Formats: sequence, structure tokens, C-alpha cells
Amino acid sequence: MWSPDEVASLCYNHFNKLPKRGKPEAGREWTLLAAVILLTESSDQKTVQKQVVSLGTGTKCIGQSAMSMKGDILNDSHAEVIARRGCVRYLTEQLHRAVSGQSSDVFCPGAGKGKWTVKPGVSFLFFTSQTPCGDASIFPMTGSQAQPCEPVKAFQNEESERRGLKRHAESELEETRQGPGMKTSDNHSSFRKSGDADEHEVITENKEHNQLNEVSYYQPDVKKVYPPDLHRTGAKCVPDGPTDPLKPGLLYHNVGVLRVKPGRGERTLSLSCSDKLSRWAILGIQGALLSHYLQGPIYFSAVVVGKGPYNHQAMQRALRTRCSHVRGLPSGFSIHAPELLQASLEFTHNHTHTESKHTHTQGRISPCGAAISWCAVSQHPLDVTANGYKQGLTKKALGTLQARSLISKVELFHSFLKLKAATEVSQLPETLRLFCSQHEPYPPAKAFQHKSGRGHLYLESVSSCVICFLFMQPLKPTTCTSDDLGALY
Repeated sequence: MWSPDEVASLCYNHFNKLPKRGKPEAGREWTLLAAVILLTESSDQKTVQKQVVSLGTGTKCIGQSAMSMKGDILNDSHAEVIARRGCVRYLTEQLHRAVSGQSSDVFCPGAGKGKWTVKPGVSFLFFTSQTPCGDASIFPMTGSQAQPCEPVKAFQNEESERRGLKRHAESELEETRQGPGMKTSDNHSSFRKSGDADEHEVITENKEHNQLNEVSYYQPDVKKVYPPDLHRTGAKCVPDGPTDPLKPGLLYHNVGVLRVKPGRGERTLSLSCSDKLSRWAILGIQGALLSHYLQGPIYFSAVVVGKGPYNHQAMQRALRTRCSHVRGLPSGFSIHAPELLQASLEFTHNHTHTESKHTHTQGRISPCGAAISWCAVSQHPLDVTANGYKQGLTKKALGTLQARSLISKVELFHSFLKLKAATEVSQLPETLRLFCSQHEPYPPAKAFQHKSGRGHLYLESVSSCVICFLFMQPLKPTTCTSDDLGALY
């Protein structure tokens, strides 16, 4: 019906058709891509129509001090998160069409009053150009795979860890160059150390202090053997939970634990993309606001990863098995296991391709600072941001209406208010009719109360902390305004 390569090609071609704004500079900047694809089966179930309904790029996160309780800034601009938020925007418009009596590509009336469900033969799959950061990206290296960081010594301090033991997709890497007589067994530009090496055993351009380099140069058939090592993630274990042992090789990381994305200087409060995909596999991708209108959650039927370092067992652990013991879910929710696949097509704007096209006149390679969001909506489908706000704005405009991303919490909330206003009062879902009237402000759609004021957390322990997700609680009949959005979405 469809193949991983067909999905990857569809997403890459869609990205290539977008305007230049927000795209990385060729040969100097790199980025990651993710997308949500709508699959629609034909009536005879012999063919499937594939449509990109949301696409995102990005590699950045903002630190805790830059977050806004008004919901007007994007905290997490990793491609996977951008794509999912764009999908929520798309689903909101599709519901708006449905409640207004127009045709919807996605929804049809459900069993309950005011409830809608996904049409038969319609499903969604998720594509990401690289293995999601966090738990899914921790797995043993095989063959001559390049490690984007040095194997750690037995006694490595926090400062050396902070200096960059990270995956390409999660940190800004310093450009490294090889001299004419420089060869390594994996032909990668990153220098490596063995677990018990000292400074003079680092493979460098200085032959006078490095006999290993001469062995490589004059005896090309002699292969250097390194101890087994891991692909590592820059995402840090959540505070007050299990920590990484930081031991050499395969013992560097703990697996199956919650992680937060790394920041530039200060830590973020954004969970890794592996953790978020795990949450979506239980609570769905629609969010708590749209759940008022839906008969059940919407899950991804499959997750496809582009060409690059990938391990099926690690993906299964991160997205399936570590969630298998979650209990006490609300009615209609379940532990959904998406099909996990990898494509053989590589994203031409990833770090590897950018490195191959790089010239010395371009300066060092760095991640693109912009994040692109595109979704299949009728108005303003394209949204380009930097540092959580719309790209190109002056500092004076920060915090204003013009600075808001169209997929920010506050804008998605206003889209939901328009959906509610377009719904006949008699056709409102029961959860909204209980608290809403035409003369009162919209009440809290999500009751959030955790320490940071952003959510009530439900933790399930499977080999310590495994999955963290938003657990919808009974609503209280209180009113709120858009200024309260930090506690709404």
C-alpha cells in the first residue's frame, strides 16, 4: 500500500517546494525534518492516497528562564514537536469544517452527542528524518559508525560532559579538520580516544607526538580497535530521577528513563522527542482541547525514520515496551504500538550532507536557527520562527501579538475558541455544555497543577521513571482568559 521510501520522498519533496525563508544555508547550516502524513484508503482498499498535512523543521529549545506563562512562545522547536503542533492546527480546522456542515477530509459524526470520530479508512503516520532524541537514540554502535563525541574516560567530570557528548541532531558541533596525512578507521572528522587513552594518544595532525597517526598513514591495512561504544544523546535525565552512570563505552547511559532536552547554558523543561512520542502513543496526538470533541484519541499508525543511525530495538524500547505497564487510563485510551520502519533515503539538509558540501570559506557548521511550520490549512499555512517567536522581529516587538507563532499555545487556544463558537450550543460536547454558556468566558479546558504550573503529571514506573503524560482531570467551573494559557495547554 505504501513504503517507507515513498513516505520519505513525499516529505522531502514537500520541503523542497516550500519558500527559502527559514531553510538552512547550504554547506554551512543543517536541520532536521518531521512530518505528519494523512493516509486515505480507496473504497476498494486497493490504493492509498498520501498527503502531507503538517511539516516541521528545527533543532532548538529555549531555557527555563525564557519560558512564558502566557503561552505566546514556543518552548520546544525540535522538528518532531513542530510537526505535531502543526497537525493540531490542521485537526482544529478540520473539526471546524465538520461542525459547520462543510466536508472534512478527516472527521465524521461519532456515537455521542457533539462527538466526532476519524473516518473509516483514514489514518495518520509520522515521519522524522532522524532517530528522535532521547531514549530512542541510545544504542550500540556497529561496524565503523562514526561517534559524534569522544568515548568517555572512567572518571569524567560534569564539565567535560557538558562540553559536548551529544548527538549531531542535538548540539552545535565544532568543525574538525584532518591534515593530508590523517586517516582514521571510520573516516570521520571527529577525533576519538580509547577509553583509557591519555592526551598524547589522541589522533591528531601532530605526528611528532602521535605514533598512532603514523601507523595509520604508513600501514593502511592495520585497523585500530576501539572498545564497544554507544550512540549517545544530549538529552539529560530528569531531575530527581535515575541518572546516567557516565562510564566508558556501553555503560555511559541509563536506558528507559525520562529525559529533558539540552539547552545552551541552562537546562530546558522540554522532554525529549522519544518521551513525547511515547506520550502521544498513549494519549493521542490531538491534545486535551480537541479531546472534548473526539470520541477517542488519534494515534499514529506508524513511525518512519529517515536514513541514518537507527536501531529497531531502541525504538521499540522507547516507544513501546517501556510504556507497556501503564495502567489506569481514561476510557477510550490505550497503549498504542505504532509500526516502526526506516527509509533508505537521507535528508539532504542533515548534518552529514551539510558536512560533505562544506567549504573552508563558510566558517564552521552550525544548526539552522530557524524552525519552519507548514500545515494544510486554508489561511497562513507557513509559519517561520526563531527562538520561539516569529523570525525577523525586532526585540521591541517581542511579546506582542505580531510576534506569536501560529502554533503557539495561545494561538491554538484561540483557534479552539473559534471552533467552540462555530458549534451550535445544542451540539456542544457534554464536557463543554456543563460549563459553557453564551454569556460566560470559556472555562479551563485542562486542569493543570504541577510544580511549574504547566500540568498535572502522571508517572508510571517501569524500571524507574518511564513515561510522563498529561492526565485529564475533572474540570472545575471557573473562568479564564488568554493570560491564563500557561495553565491551559
